[in-house]
Amino acid sequence: QVQLVESGGGSVQAGGSLRLSCAASTYLDSSYCMGWFRQAPGKEREWVSGISTDGSTSYADSVKGRFTISQDNAKNTLYLQMNSLKPEDTAMYYCAAQAGWYACYRRTASVFGNWGQGTQVTVSS
Repeated sequence: QVQLVESGGGSVQAGGSLRLSCAASTYLDSSYCMGWFRQAPGKEREWVSGISTDGSTSYADSVKGRFTISQDNAKNTLYLQMNSLKPEDTAMYYCAAQAGWYACYRRTASVFGNWGQGTQVTVSS
Protein backbone atom coordinates (compact mmCIF):
# COMPACT_ATOMS: atom_id res chain seq x y z
CA GLN A 1 0.00 0.00 0.00
CA VAL A 2 1.32 3.41 -0.95
CA GLN A 3 0.99 6.22 1.56
CA LEU A 4 0.15 9.59 0.05
CA VAL A 5 0.19 12.88 1.95
CA GLU A 6 -1.21 16.09 0.44
CA SER A 7 -0.31 19.61 1.51
CA GLY A 8 -0.57 23.15 0.23
CA GLY A 9 -4.28 23.80 0.53
CA GLY A 10 -5.64 26.99 2.00
CA SER A 11 -7.96 29.93 1.55
CA VAL A 12 -7.48 32.39 -1.28
CA GLN A 13 -9.49 35.00 -3.09
CA ALA A 14 -10.77 34.46 -6.60
CA GLY A 15 -7.99 34.92 -9.11
CA GLY A 16 -5.35 33.70 -6.70
CA SER A 17 -3.04 30.71 -6.90
CA LEU A 18 -2.12 27.69 -4.82
CA ARG A 19 0.26 24.80 -5.33
CA LEU A 20 -0.72 21.44 -3.94
CA SER A 21 1.85 18.77 -3.20
CA CYS A 22 1.45 15.04 -2.74
CA ALA A 23 4.32 13.14 -1.16
CA ALA A 24 4.47 9.40 -1.69
CA SER A 25 5.97 7.07 0.87
CA THR A 26 7.83 5.17 -1.81
CA TYR A 27 9.15 5.71 -5.30
CA LEU A 28 6.37 5.41 -7.81
CA ASP A 29 7.81 4.66 -11.18
CA SER A 30 6.25 5.38 -14.52
CA SER A 31 4.04 2.30 -14.26
CA TYR A 32 1.70 4.28 -12.01
CA CYS A 33 -1.09 6.61 -12.97
CA MET A 34 -1.02 9.61 -10.64
CA GLY A 35 -4.06 11.78 -10.29
CA TRP A 36 -5.75 14.63 -8.49
CA PHE A 37 -9.43 14.52 -7.56
CA ARG A 38 -11.64 16.94 -5.71
CA GLN A 39 -14.86 16.67 -3.79
CA ALA A 40 -17.14 19.51 -2.82
CA PRO A 41 -19.78 19.09 -0.08
CA GLY A 42 -22.75 17.10 -1.36
CA LYS A 43 -21.03 16.23 -4.62
CA GLU A 44 -19.24 13.20 -5.96
CA ARG A 45 -15.47 13.00 -6.10
CA GLU A 46 -14.40 14.22 -9.52
CA TRP A 47 -11.31 13.89 -11.65
CA VAL A 48 -9.19 17.03 -11.91
CA SER A 49 -5.94 16.00 -13.55
CA GLY A 50 -3.56 13.09 -14.03
CA ILE A 51 -0.22 11.90 -15.34
CA SER A 52 -0.37 8.58 -17.12
CA THR A 53 2.24 5.86 -17.51
CA ASP A 54 3.54 7.36 -20.75
CA GLY A 55 3.98 10.77 -19.15
CA SER A 56 0.96 12.30 -20.84
CA THR A 57 -1.16 14.69 -18.81
CA SER A 58 -4.89 15.23 -18.80
CA TYR A 59 -7.23 17.77 -17.28
CA ALA A 60 -10.89 18.17 -16.60
CA ASP A 61 -12.42 20.76 -18.90
CA SER A 62 -13.27 22.93 -15.92
CA VAL A 63 -9.60 23.41 -15.01
CA LYS A 64 -7.90 23.23 -18.39
CA GLY A 65 -5.65 26.20 -18.97
CA ARG A 66 -5.62 27.12 -15.27
CA PHE A 67 -4.17 24.05 -13.54
CA THR A 68 -0.89 22.30 -14.25
CA ILE A 69 0.10 18.87 -13.00
CA SER A 70 3.72 17.85 -12.62
CA GLN A 71 5.87 15.42 -10.70
CA ASP A 72 9.34 15.32 -9.24
CA ASN A 73 10.44 11.71 -9.31
CA ALA A 74 13.54 12.40 -7.24
CA LYS A 75 11.33 13.66 -4.43
CA ASN A 76 8.49 11.16 -4.96
CA THR A 77 6.20 14.17 -5.15
CA LEU A 78 3.24 15.09 -7.33
CA TYR A 79 2.18 18.72 -7.72
CA LEU A 80 -0.86 20.62 -8.86
CA GLN A 81 -0.32 24.29 -9.67
CA MET A 82 -3.66 26.06 -9.56
CA ASN A 83 -3.94 29.54 -11.05
CA SER A 84 -6.88 31.87 -11.66
CA LEU A 85 -8.83 30.12 -8.96
CA LYS A 86 -12.59 30.44 -8.91
CA PRO A 87 -15.11 29.97 -6.09
CA GLU A 88 -16.31 26.81 -7.83
CA ASP A 89 -12.86 25.30 -7.30
CA THR A 90 -13.60 25.15 -3.59
CA ALA A 91 -13.33 21.51 -2.50
CA MET A 92 -11.25 18.93 -0.70
CA TYR A 93 -8.46 17.91 -3.04
CA TYR A 94 -7.14 14.35 -3.02
CA CYS A 95 -4.07 12.75 -4.50
CA ALA A 96 -4.45 9.23 -5.88
CA ALA A 97 -2.20 6.56 -7.35
CA GLN A 98 -2.87 3.33 -9.17
CA ALA A 99 -0.61 0.93 -11.01
CA GLY A 100 -1.18 0.78 -14.73
CA TRP A 101 -2.52 3.08 -17.41
CA TYR A 102 -6.18 2.09 -17.05
CA ALA A 103 -6.89 4.37 -14.11
CA CYS A 104 -5.78 7.40 -16.11
CA TYR A 105 -7.98 6.25 -18.97
CA ARG A 106 -11.09 5.73 -16.81
CA ARG A 107 -10.52 8.82 -14.63
CA THR A 108 -12.93 7.67 -11.96
CA ALA A 109 -12.29 7.39 -8.24
CA SER A 110 -13.40 3.77 -8.06
CA VAL A 111 -10.40 2.48 -10.02
CA PHE A 112 -7.79 4.10 -7.78
CA GLY A 113 -6.55 2.08 -4.83
CA ASN A 114 -4.25 4.52 -3.07
CA TRP A 115 -5.45 7.81 -1.63
CA GLY A 116 -4.20 10.65 0.50
CA GLN A 117 -6.21 12.23 3.31
CA GLY A 118 -6.99 15.36 1.30
CA THR A 119 -6.23 19.05 1.59
CA GLN A 120 -8.90 21.75 1.68
CA VAL A 121 -8.99 24.52 -0.91
CA THR A 122 -11.37 27.43 -0.32
CA VAL A 123 -11.76 30.20 -2.86
CA SER A 124 -13.74 33.28 -1.89
CA SER A 125 -15.30 35.73 -4.30
